[in-house]
Amino acid sequence: MAKKITTIGGQALMEGIMMVGPTRTAAAFCDENGTITTEDIEEQRLTKKYPLLGKPFIRGIFSLIDSFRLGYKALSLSADKLTDGEEEEELTGVDKWLTEHLGDKLTGVIMTVGSILGVGLAILLFFFLPTVLFNLLQDAVASDISGWRSLFEGVLRIAIFLGYVLLVSLVPDIKRTFQYHGAEHKTIFCYENDLPLTVENVRLQGRFHPRCGTSFLILMLLLGVIVGFFIPFSNPFLRTFAKLLCIPVIMNIGYELQKACARHDNLLSRIITAPGLWVQRITVKEPDDKMIEAAIAAMEAVIPENGEDLIR
Repeated sequence: MAKKITTIGGQALMEGIMMVGPTRTAAAFCDENGTITTEDIEEQRLTKKYPLLGKPFIRGIFSLIDSFRLGYKALSLSADKLTDGEEEEELTGVDKWLTEHLGDKLTGVIMTVGSILGVGLAILLFFFLPTVLFNLLQDAVASDISGWRSLFEGVLRIAIFLGYVLLVSLVPDIKRTFQYHGAEHKTIFCYENDLPLTVENVRLQGRFHPRCGTSFLILMLLLGVIVGFFIPFSNPFLRTFAKLLCIPVIMNIGYELQKACARHDNLLSRIITAPGLWVQRITVKEPDDKMIEAAIAAMEAVIPENGEDLIR
């Protein structure tokens, strides 16, 4: 059990790490020469601007929105860092037209379009497809198995998620991002264990953290199974629409559960966090020393002097 618990969280980037503190957000990047640079990310959080949105059982969905906004800005910055200094090739056709009309906004537009397509694909795979497949299965067996619908859909959603994560983990650039993810976790653990933030101390820490975004996603998928039992529709469109409406509720409950489990180390909290910690074996890898240095740089930039980040 850590000696203290911090509200500071982070996100792995392309060759970098973002850390989010109570008053400051910073990203540290490591270039091909091993030089580490740190930049502040200026983005006012909704939960800070409107205190009501930071209240229990309301803050979950808005904290996630804040995370997406900060993460999007940090990822755009890391993409610019990776392409900075590269020799420009002569562009032709569509590439030339896009560059001429969008200029510096091109990266942001590409990421926005990619995000929209990603959300659409996620809705299709995680909500619509499982319902369609269960309907086909029920027609094939020619009997009423509706009581198994939510469990079937939930298991299929988890299988799709795990399959996707395993597949992308084979991509070299994603594997490096997962290593930065490990550096983020280890650095937060080092700080929570009240040790000086050095490479040697960070390397000794565990890499699986109960407040990880991976754990949150798994917890949401499991809560979705429970909520699914109360959705009466079998029509794929109606059931998908109902599930989408339930997402804010699931997020808020999952957020509070995860925060409670981070505060308490007992049998119930260990049972709740266990599935997420298992999946972190895929998404959190051992970092190298330069990755750890980047994590330390980002962490030190956001630690407040008055300890307002500490829960206890």
